[in-house]
Amino acid sequence: MSVKIQTRPFDQNICDALIHSGADPLIARLCAAREVKTPDELDDKLAGLLPYQTLRGCETAASRLADAVQKQEKILIVADYDADGATACAVGMSGLGAMGARVDFLVPNRFEHGYGLTPELAEIAAAQGVDLLVTVDNGIASLAGVARAQALGIDVVVTDHHLPAESVPDCIIVNPNQRGCGFASKNLAGVGVIFYVLTALRAELRRRGYFSDGLKEPNLAELLDLVALGTVADVVPLDHNNRILVSQGLKRMRAGKMRPGIRTLFEIARRDWRKAQPFDMGFALGPRINAAGRLDDMSVGIACLLAPNEAEAQSLAAQLNDLNIERREIEQSMLQDALRAFPETLPNGQTTLTAYRNDFHQGVVGIVASRLKDRFHRPTIVFAPADNGEVRGSGRSIPNLHLRDALDLVSKRHPDLILKFGGHAMAAGLSIREADVPLFQTAFEAAVRDMVHEDDLSQTFITDGSLPSDEITLAQAQNLARHVWGQGFAPPSFTDEFHVVRQQFMGAEGKHKKVWLQKDGYEFEAMFWRCSDEIPARIRTVYRPVANEWRNNVELQLYVDYWEAV
Repeated sequence: MSVKIQTRPFDQNICDALIHSGADPLIARLCAAREVKTPDELDDKLAGLLPYQTLRGCETAASRLADAVQKQEKILIVADYDADGATACAVGMSGLGAMGARVDFLVPNRFEHGYGLTPELAEIAAAQGVDLLVTVDNGIASLAGVARAQALGIDVVVTDHHLPAESVPDCIIVNPNQRGCGFASKNLAGVGVIFYVLTALRAELRRRGYFSDGLKEPNLAELLDLVALGTVADVVPLDHNNRILVSQGLKRMRAGKMRPGIRTLFEIARRDWRKAQPFDMGFALGPRINAAGRLDDMSVGIACLLAPNEAEAQSLAAQLNDLNIERREIEQSMLQDALRAFPETLPNGQTTLTAYRNDFHQGVVGIVASRLKDRFHRPTIVFAPADNGEVRGSGRSIPNLHLRDALDLVSKRHPDLILKFGGHAMAAGLSIREADVPLFQTAFEAAVRDMVHEDDLSQTFITDGSLPSDEITLAQAQNLARHVWGQGFAPPSFTDEFHVVRQQFMGAEGKHKKVWLQKDGYEFEAMFWRCSDEIPARIRTVYRPVANEWRNNVELQLYVDYWEAV
């Protein structure tokens, strides 16, 4: 696999304008390279959020919800079984509860119910005497489920962010990606959508004089720890609007203003909430919540997020931690099985990977697809058995290939092959018949080959160029860590050449290396993770400056993502 290193271009005029507005020079340069155009985009105040009035369907949904609140109708939230769905459900439960609603939730079990609002779930809701169904992080594809609910006399409000198909349910829909929606950010996570709906609902209830009867208006900012967690965990692009939501949530966490469930997840993951960063949510908290939906029942994750006190939260967080350990073991076993099916180096011209075994676990296919994609830099889909001779797959993509569009092309070319599919540019899910796996593999390869260029299949490290030696400091690493980086607003990385001074193996099994690097007379300690090679005397690296904490000491380390001899 060929590797390229590129430097992000940036507009010096924009950089100068950001510096003139008071931005740190390095932060100004990094933000200008990430298409920040004005100083306003560096502001993280809640007042800078896009208005809910521009989110199509939001005020209509708020009006229907306000009726339900005032009439004490029974509301049921139907959630998705990932971290975005879990946090969205917790936001809906907390926000509606604080406004005096009668509200409960139902989360489908991945193995029993499948995805989203199905006719079966509509019947369960009817049996419970539900008046209004509210979907969070799902529903845009639930045509049959919505129709069944309505036939049973239940109104439906869909809140979702997934890309809609040609047909959408005939009900109130709040989704920034639906046709005709003028909301400027198409990147809201499911948890962001329901947060907006609650904002509109509070305004509608205020307009109706509802809070004048002694019920206190809820402070919806108290939900921002959940909004930040779901937004980061769902890996949606962090545009300005999402950066505000995440930044405000992080500030609340660092100040200790978070619900007991999130605090205990930090503690059980051995992460310091006082220094909360997007990394913690994406790689420590999010996976533990996701483990519930992958292996068991997401109700455990939602219950942890809704836990009223520390003791209850600790018990539930411990369950999530155990599930996450089990998930890792299953994932490693599946990954090794999948890797045995592929050569060390893929044949020239192979553009995709498709993996399936009849003992693969449905809940972990997405993670294994992600690992294979990272290893081979190819769009990857991994299937596991479902029911009735079907298999369910989860896919992960590379930059410049829109995975859902690729599946759409396969579906158009082979109308009977894919039973159902959906997703985003970088991740998607689908169902096919087990007997059709070989046909799908061929069709997927052909579709992707028609959609990508050879350059797209080279792993490319997009960096922020060179960092002057006198700026590679602990203070600078801490400065970078204070800002919100993530999907679509990539964490800063730099590329420089260094002399290798000395090196030693690290870890119980010697899987990592600590290397001392020198540049312009300055010496730096660097970590080469999962590296057992002898590092040559002079190297070119892609690296990130990190403030490493160890036994109450804080020191600068460079985390090396890639290196090559020069």
